Amino acid sequence: MAVRDYFSADYREARGKFRDAAARAGAALQSFVNPKVRGPGGEELATEVARFGPKHAGRVLITVSATHGAEGFCGSGAQIGSLETGLHRELPADTALVVVHAINPYGFAWIRRVNEDNVDLNRNYVNHAAALPANPGYDELADAICPAEWSGAPFAEARRRLEAYAKQHGPAALQAAITAGQYNHADGVFFGGTAPTWSRETMLTIVAEHAAGARRLALIDFHTGLGPWGYGEPIVTHGQGSPALARARAWYGDRITSTSLGNSTSADVRGDMLTGVEHRYDKVEVTGLAVEYGTLPLNDVLDAVRADNWLHARGRLDSRQGREIKAQVRDAFYGDKDDWKEMIFEQALTHQRNALRGLAG
Repeated sequence: MAVRDYFSADYREARGKFRDAAARAGAALQSFVNPKVRGPGGEELATEVARFGPKHAGRVLITVSATHGAEGFCGSGAQIGSLETGLHRELPADTALVVVHAINPYGFAWIRRVNEDNVDLNRNYVNHAAALPANPGYDELADAICPAEWSGAPFAEARRRLEAYAKQHGPAALQAAITAGQYNHADGVFFGGTAPTWSRETMLTIVAEHAAGARRLALIDFHTGLGPWGYGEPIVTHGQGSPALARARAWYGDRITSTSLGNSTSADVRGDMLTGVEHRYDKVEVTGLAVEYGTLPLNDVLDAVRADNWLHARGRLDSRQGREIKAQVRDAFYGDKDDWKEMIFEQALTHQRNALRGLAG
C-alpha cells in the first residue's frame, strides 16, 4: 500500500479505513458515538479506539487525531499507516499502544477546527468552576477577528485594525490575541467553552480506562497548520525546568520546542489536552508531545479559520462562497499532496518509535 493510501478524502472514508486497519492488526476496538450531532450526509459520528498490548500495562502510548477536527486528515493518515506497517508489533514488554481516532468527529466531518458547540477542544481543558483565563487582546479585537461581513468595506476595515494592532504590538502579540484562547465570545474563534465538551469527557474516559495502573504515559497529539510545508514541529507544553520537559528532550531530541521556552510557532495556549491530562493524572509520569505539521503561511491559515467561523455563524454552507471557504479550510489544514503525506507519515512513525523507546527506558 502506498503512503498516500493511508490518507482519506473525508471523515467517512477515514473512519472506515481506520476500523479496517485496526481489525486486520488484531486490535481491541471501541466506538464512542457522539449523541449530539451527525455528519453532513446524516452519518453517525464517532471516536474509535484501537488498543494493543497487555490489559494492565505499566507503560502506555496514546496517539490522538482530530483534536482540531479539520486537522484529522493528517492524524488519521498517520495512525492508519502506523497500523498498516505494523507499529503494534514493535511494542516493548509491559507496554500498550492506544490509538484514538477522531476525538472531535464533528470537526473532522464538517471540516471545522471546532466541535459542534463552536468550542476549540484544545482550549477546553480548564477548570470551568474557577475564573476562566482572560484574553484582553481578543476582547479588544473581537469584531475585527470575526467581522459581520466577509467582503466589502467591513472586511477591509477589520483587516486594517488587525494590521494596526500587529504594527503597534508586534505580530506575535496579534497571534496570541487571536489564538491563545478566549472564553468571553461564544460565537468567536478559539473559544474555550463554558463547560467540558463531549470530546473532552470522552478523551478523559479513554485515558482513565486504558491507562489505569500505568506508571508511565506518553501522549502524541497530531496537529497541522503552523510552520513550513510538511515539517513536523515537536511541541511540548511541560513547564520550564520540569522533569517532564527533560524527558521530552531526551526522547525526542533538542529539536523540541516549548511554549514555556518561547521558541515555538504556537502561541502559549490555555486549556490544551496535553496539559489537561498531565494535571488530571499527576501521580503518573506523563510525557506529552504535539506534532504540528506545516501547510500554508500563518496569515492564510488564520484567515481560513476566521472565514469558517463567519460561514457557520452568518453564511450559507450550500452557496458558492460557502464551498470556496470549505476548500480554503481544507487546504489550510491538509496538504493533500503525495510529498506532504510521505513527510507526515515518516515523521509520525519516528516520533512514535521514540516514545516507545522512551517509555521502555
